[in-house]
Amino acid sequence: MKFMKLGSKPDSFQTDEDNIRYVATELAADIVVNVGSVKFYLHKFPLLSKSARLQKLVSNSNEENTDEINIHDIPGGPAAFEICAKFCYGMTVTLNAYNVVAARCAAEYLEMYETVEKGNLIYKIDVFLNSSIFRSWKDSIIVLQTTKSLFPWSEELKVVSHCLDSIASKASIDTSKVEWSYTYNRKKLPSENGTDPLWNGVRKSPTVPKDWWVEDLSELQLDLYKRVITTIKAKGRISGDVIGEALHAYALRKLPGFSKGVIQGGDMLKYRSVVETIVRLLPSEKGSVPCGFLLKLLKATMTLECGEVERHELMRRVGQQLEEATVMDLLIRAPVEETTIYDVDMVQRLVEDFVTHEKNARADSLIENEFQEIRSPRFAPDASKAAVAKLIDGYLAEIARDPNLPLSKFVNLAEMVSGFSRQSHDGIYRAIDMYLKVHPGISKSERKRICRLMDCRKLSAEACMHAIQNERLPLRVVVQVLFFEQVRATTSAGNSTPDLPGSIRALLPGGSHGSSRSATTNTEDDWDSVPTAEDIKALKGELATLRLGGGDVGVGNNRSGIDGAKSNAERTAANKKGLIMSKRILSKLWSSKDRSGENSSSETSESPGSTNAEETKSTPSARSGRHSVS
Repeated sequence: MKFMKLGSKPDSFQTDEDNIRYVATELAADIVVNVGSVKFYLHKFPLLSKSARLQKLVSNSNEENTDEINIHDIPGGPAAFEICAKFCYGMTVTLNAYNVVAARCAAEYLEMYETVEKGNLIYKIDVFLNSSIFRSWKDSIIVLQTTKSLFPWSEELKVVSHCLDSIASKASIDTSKVEWSYTYNRKKLPSENGTDPLWNGVRKSPTVPKDWWVEDLSELQLDLYKRVITTIKAKGRISGDVIGEALHAYALRKLPGFSKGVIQGGDMLKYRSVVETIVRLLPSEKGSVPCGFLLKLLKATMTLECGEVERHELMRRVGQQLEEATVMDLLIRAPVEETTIYDVDMVQRLVEDFVTHEKNARADSLIENEFQEIRSPRFAPDASKAAVAKLIDGYLAEIARDPNLPLSKFVNLAEMVSGFSRQSHDGIYRAIDMYLKVHPGISKSERKRICRLMDCRKLSAEACMHAIQNERLPLRVVVQVLFFEQVRATTSAGNSTPDLPGSIRALLPGGSHGSSRSATTNTEDDWDSVPTAEDIKALKGELATLRLGGGDVGVGNNRSGIDGAKSNAERTAANKKGLIMSKRILSKLWSSKDRSGENSSSETSESPGSTNAEETKSTPSARSGRHSVS
């Protein structure tokens, strides 16, 4: 810390009780100066030689025949007046960042100008400020903090503006020119971790991070911090991401519990002002602030009941970069009056904002690409949509645990991202399964509605295995999963999709229920019902047989590439067996429903016959598997 010593005489100010100050000297005091509740017993000559204001006050007191003068409004109070009085006596005074502004304002109040005496206190303090304090990073911050209690004097004397300019200029300087001390506890530098790379065997000097200044400024009070950040932004030399990092650091420092997304008890009005100020200071560039930080601010605005303007601005910005969020970021607590745990409506509005932003961005990209082919709008937007779809799938799996979550909210949110292309539907399957588990009492139509959100063709092998054995899914869905799993195995070997009966095709996506079944009301109810234990057992047994057949095909294909043991005719026969198996399984399930009293078509009744014909050609292991479920 910089400091300046003034005067050379010993400090002879002494205290008698708490409210009396006097100078230990042989000369008796001839004036009493009342500063607030403190009495100073002093001498007129040294004071009047340097203060024009005291000259006027003493002159007035002489007319009133009194030796006391009152100074109740001097900035800095008794402490600042004592510094000025010691300077008048020529006593040693040490000025530093903590007391220099108070001394400067008090000297201004006492009118200690150069016109009164050369080398007066105001001149000396101004030299100290400009040559030392404003050139020091930390001293400038300390001085700025002290100006708060000295308004409006510090503002009128331009001490505040000089501090702001000094701090903003240093924060905006090239990091290679930063040579002063600063605080940086939030992240360790490579040199501190011992991982700093060497250059020709010599360790390089530590690299100064771009956000080296953010922690020191977090100590400032809100109004001063706002002015500093505004001044830094006005200089235009700091990138938006660094400004965002500074705001994040300030929120962590000033909002207890912010890192966990929950504002803890305290001065809620003060916390609300902090959040609203941070929102207004956010840089305008997209992506300059992490989406997680924006969502924490959004949660804070709801907890602290901030203004609608701030909330809408945050929602708009989150929607622009929703693909960066995590499921935990989106778990926003619902208002107290809601019955659900999480605010699903808020997330739905965020997805709506994302969709709107993507449409506008795509339109802008198409216009730009008419003139210059710089980037392809077909990739980045699609990648963002896929990321958002995966995010919402995970979010649905979390909120599905809420027993009070209405099906309509679950389905509406899922349908918003249903059109987003994604390779796997495992995420939405997990969400659907969780909802069915927590809400076992939903109706058949509701169960059917929620299962329509899932595309069975996009389930992984592990998800298919789970779905086939899942007693919570309607039988229709289980059959679809089983069929598409077999189709995937057979088509990978170069075969076409099995030629299924019309009644089975009706169960698959895009199938028609028209001509193949004339009286299907009871049949539809059965297929949309939850499978019985016997149905699951049958599917498990048939799946084992089917997987065995698929495995034979796979092994044959592998050996053909390595050993060359199988001929094309043998491979074709093995693949055909897999196709027939899928038809046999679906037909068997259908015929079992038919035996229970369902109406079936002529195509359906023929399927078991073709299956039996094929059974006589199957291997012993396949026969034993079928026997276990027949």
